[in-house]
Amino acid sequence: MRIVRFAAPGGARVGYLDGQAIVPVAAGEGPAGIDALLDLAMAANADPGLRPDPAGAPVPLADARLLAPVTDPPAVRHFDAFEQHVRTARARRGREMHPDWYELPAFYFSNPHAIVGPGEPVAAPPRSAELDYELEVACVLGAGADEVGLDDADRLVAGFMVMNDWSARDVQRQELQLSMGPAKGTDFATSRGPWLVTTNEFAPRGLRTVPRATMTAWVNGVEYSRASLDGLWWSFAEMLAYAAEAAPVRRGDVLASGTCGTGCIVELSLVHGSEKFPYLQPGDEVELEVDGLGVLANRVQAAGGAPFSPDPERIRPRLGP
Repeated sequence: MRIVRFAAPGGARVGYLDGQAIVPVAAGEGPAGIDALLDLAMAANADPGLRPDPAGAPVPLADARLLAPVTDPPAVRHFDAFEQHVRTARARRGREMHPDWYELPAFYFSNPHAIVGPGEPVAAPPRSAELDYELEVACVLGAGADEVGLDDADRLVAGFMVMNDWSARDVQRQELQLSMGPAKGTDFATSRGPWLVTTNEFAPRGLRTVPRATMTAWVNGVEYSRASLDGLWWSFAEMLAYAAEAAPVRRGDVLASGTCGTGCIVELSLVHGSEKFPYLQPGDEVELEVDGLGVLANRVQAAGGAPFSPDPERIRPRLGP
């Protein structure tokens, strides 16, 4: 089942796709709306033939303004699980693969509140001139747990969606030199959508295997990236089990795959040159497609707001004599 949140008179609604129409089934505003979406996904996973009674007239998909399927999740864990992407980026900087990468599916936490829906504009931070996209797949938990084994993932994951983890590479480059991980370089915007596809539809063989799905990115209609989801070194079951090691995971948590091979401009420019693959500019449109999950499109707009600068009047503490 493909489940959507969409704008409607009186507030957001939750529905499912039936051909080229959306069948509304519940209110979609706020936490209650997210709960309704996850409830529907989990029920459809348990009963693939489920078709809830409509709560209103069908809405043509072409006329609907789609919203991010899940907003304000309890946590977003961003993995880096595609070997091709990691290997290429490290090799072009003269670095070997770290052996520990093959021992654990490392991740960092990103901002759960800067969620952007399909068709919404995205702006780089005001200090950045190197805006990049990242082509990823994310899963959403429909139930929480305190301990998770590899076989538990199938009953915990509600569904999957396309994800674009927008990145300001110049800001990120500064931060990584301080050994604190990406923060302001990635926390300003994350696009998700266009809908949530239930686990039993997208990954019918279970989450200890990885679905074969072509992943493609276009910038202004020109193909930039192409890969396959089954290039993941770490399965979603492994990612979830690692996330839950000695820590709880909660309903609504998002786990992102990380960038696929060729799935961002910084990797492409390292291989082919920045003249062929320049960073994004206001007016550029980025479209990400994953077979079975749909197309997620956003347009870049000019940055707004004032850049950070240290307080010039603060007297700093001194170390030493």
